[in-house]
Amino acid sequence: MAKRKREITEAKIERFIKEGRGQGTGKEYLPWLRIQDVPSEGRATRGLGWTTGRRHELLSDIERDYCYLLDYSDDVSDIREQFPLLPLEETLLIAEKVGIRHPTDPKTGIPIVMTTDFLITFKDKNYARTVKPSSQIGDERTMEKFEIERLYWESRHIDWGMITDQDLPEALIRNIEWVHKEYHNDDISELGVFVVQNLQRILASRLQDGETIARACLACDEQLGLEVGTSLAMFRHFIARKIWSVNMHERIQPTLSAKDFMVTLEIERLAKGG
Repeated sequence: MAKRKREITEAKIERFIKEGRGQGTGKEYLPWLRIQDVPSEGRATRGLGWTTGRRHELLSDIERDYCYLLDYSDDVSDIREQFPLLPLEETLLIAEKVGIRHPTDPKTGIPIVMTTDFLITFKDKNYARTVKPSSQIGDERTMEKFEIERLYWESRHIDWGMITDQDLPEALIRNIEWVHKEYHNDDISELGVFVVQNLQRILASRLQDGETIARACLACDEQLGLEVGTSLAMFRHFIARKIWSVNMHERIQPTLSAKDFMVTLEIERLAKGG
């Protein structure tokens, strides 16, 4: 299989612009960079976002984890990853003014279009965030590139900041990761309203009595004649949709009871993203 050419050329930049990369919002947004365009740092992922309803192009583990947090927040209404700092001439001018060498492609020497990891709409206001491991923050060249990025967003009166792995709450992120794929659950339509309502009632009662998650889910499957694992998947769905709540800041362990379990009755919290 032929290797994908990842080097940057002027023609490639023009093609990306014509494709509409870096444009649009919500489900229609096209990231400037896709997983296949660059070597990834860690396990690159394309997760289907709750907020946007599209698959996100996440180039590292830390980007994925930060995106989980954004997706879980009720106050975030849009997430645009790999956002380009266009026009290119602007970052070139910034670099020249502050005496910093503008990033270029190592093979072609062509100036690259710089990107910000995330442009976030939070409470109807945009925020730009760069997400990097803390081990990279002290690197002089990295900080130079951050300065170009900061000045770019400053000129647009948009708050820019850095997020490191030390800023990310590990337990909360792993819990969101555990329930994330069950946000869209095909069992809902297949089971039907009556079965789902019965499952909610039976399972909630067992969990409120302090039964372990695994035991309560298995008992619910048996009582309703469901395939083993159905109730556990639905438990994750209810948590993801915030129909039910638990203590998300402590790791959810199915072998234990659900800590601070509560049935959430606020209807407006039932279905973020549809």
